[in-house]
Amino acid sequence: MPPLANRGRRLVARIIDFVIVAVPVAVIMNVLVGWVDYTSTSSDQNGKQATVSGVTLLVYFLYEGLMLTTRGQTVGKMAMKIRVAMLANGAVPAGPPGWIRAAVYSVPEIVPCCGFVFWLINVLWCTWDKPYQQCLHDKAAKTVVVSAV
Repeated sequence: MPPLANRGRRLVARIIDFVIVAVPVAVIMNVLVGWVDYTSTSSDQNGKQATVSGVTLLVYFLYEGLMLTTRGQTVGKMAMKIRVAMLANGAVPAGPPGWIRAAVYSVPEIVPCCGFVFWLINVLWCTWDKPYQQCLHDKAAKTVVVSAV
């Protein structure tokens, strides 16, 4: 098994993936539903906010699940030279493990208020987890993030 990936590289990979998914989806959705005012509390804007956020979440889930189950890497992970591996044998998390990992990372955010709190705990978990520096989505899928070189 290659060495564990640096947490900083993992963070930059997530930022790259977020930009790759969120920017095009936001542009397309804003063309379809009109520009969304995220500071407004009107019911019309709340509906638009929920629609854009829901579609972005769905696209991110599909992007992450497809990339992990086929390559073990997203574009951001490729750029940072890291990959997701099964803890047991270092293999690509093909099938259910890749989808479980993607779901535990992205789906809880649909729960108003509490979803963000779970997401935050999830991604911070690797800062104190020993010995594998796993986030909760890694633990659920039995994966680790390792260097790809």
